[in-house]
Amino acid sequence: MTTTKLDSSTSIWEHFFSVYPLVLIGSRDPGGSYDLAPKHMAMPVSWNNHFGFVCAPHHRTYQNIRDRHEFTVSYPRPSQIVLTSLAADPRTEDDTKPALKVLPTFKAESIDGVFIKDAYLFLECRLEKIVDNIGGNNLIIGEVVAAQVDDEFIRIVERDDQELIHASPLLAYLYPGRFAKIEQSFSFPFPKGFSR
Repeated sequence: MTTTKLDSSTSIWEHFFSVYPLVLIGSRDPGGSYDLAPKHMAMPVSWNNHFGFVCAPHHRTYQNIRDRHEFTVSYPRPSQIVLTSLAADPRTEDDTKPALKVLPTFKAESIDGVFIKDAYLFLECRLEKIVDNIGGNNLIIGEVVAAQVDDEFIRIVERDDQELIHASPLLAYLYPGRFAKIEQSFSFPFPKGFSR
């Protein structure tokens, strides 16, 4: 095996592919309209019900959550990649995102937010903390106060996990600039006696 040394004085992440989830973060603007923004640096941040994602402080998503202390998370299906991309539409001179008007949404139940319709997992989060200035970005962490999952995606004892993933594929973002549809998986070979 040969390796290439990367210059760590600049961002290394564009030199290879990495696997991330792709989610839509929902928040509410000061004027009262709802915003959805795709994020890939996003994941659970504890074994308890905490979810976090990275966001730049100049993004409206960060500002909305900092001010309103709540956000939603929609996990889109692979068939929703175009809708997810539309949520990244740049803002116009009047500070709106016209593409958001065509996205089908529904309201959250516990917080003031929206989800994208037909996603498979929906999280309602209250802001717990923001870790500022991580290389010019911020880590936003929320406590999940409500969650729903599409019945087709829920794990049950009577159903093999691989069968579930094959029938209900997952969307993955391959940074930089690609996506994948995960339809096949394998049991992880944990050592005997392993526990978290």
